[in-house]
Amino acid sequence: MSNAKSYVETTGNAKVTANALNQARALALPTRDEMLKRAPSVQRFWDSNRFLLERAWQEWDEQNEHLAEWVSENLISEPLRNAVTLAWEDPAKEQAVANLWEEVLPGVHQAQLFDVEKLHLLRAYLDGVANAGIPLRPPYGIALNRNGGMLDARSEGYLAAPRFQEFYNLIMDKYMRPIARMLFPEVMGFDTQTFGFSIQYQEGMDTSLRPHTDASAATMNINLNVPEETFKGSEVDFFNQETGKVTRTVFEPGVAMLHRGSVPHAAQPITGGSRTNIVLWLYGDNMQIPRGAAPTSKAKAIARWAVPNTLKDELAPF
Repeated sequence: MSNAKSYVETTGNAKVTANALNQARALALPTRDEMLKRAPSVQRFWDSNRFLLERAWQEWDEQNEHLAEWVSENLISEPLRNAVTLAWEDPAKEQAVANLWEEVLPGVHQAQLFDVEKLHLLRAYLDGVANAGIPLRPPYGIALNRNGGMLDARSEGYLAAPRFQEFYNLIMDKYMRPIARMLFPEVMGFDTQTFGFSIQYQEGMDTSLRPHTDASAATMNINLNVPEETFKGSEVDFFNQETGKVTRTVFEPGVAMLHRGSVPHAAQPITGGSRTNIVLWLYGDNMQIPRGAAPTSKAKAIARWAVPNTLKDELAPF
């Protein structure tokens, strides 16, 4: 028997009491064509059903505790987890964190973020999300990706499952922000707000992404493919604006690329299999980002290892 709770939704003068999960599954999602055209009805759909969808994801999380219980900090690679924990206790020891990040080209670093042996647990959870039957808004920035979802609470139709939101905010606050501040000093003050989405490249469907920069101060792109889940193509190209050189990268399962949002990059066409990623952004209030100006000096370590007390706004890039 389901342990889902009931909720009361008020629309005008009508009150509807129902099981949120079942009612969310009965919703008719806007068509792909409507979403690509940004039809007004699409925005109305997400706005009018926000409360229902949040309650539905909460109920789904409760019913799938066997999946949700594994979505925790234990998924983080042990060397990085230990170094970051130590840096939060004593910011003067942050060099141990920096040592784990390899600079593959100016403004682009990589490190093992997720434990490869545990990555299947996160994928199992996300596979459950994909099969939950709850409308989840796919990311439409340059194109509309078919098999992705919005992750941040400022985005309509986001993945509102409480356990995932706790995990998402942990990644942003405890890991991404202080590391980005350490590697890219100019992001300090342009990192109070967060944004995130998942995306999947598949042969014959959503295959590539043309050269672009991000509307972020810093971007973290994490490969979620498990070791046995191979793919062909889909390399990520980074462009050096000063030299014109292109660096083509293929990052391994659980590896994160952390780069300045201003670094041009592109995803090459995938020619076999599929590649699943989570993409995370940091930027400032009102979507402000540093525009070429580097600070004259680094902030003190203790300032980097702190969570901003700025309230989250409701602006989302897309």
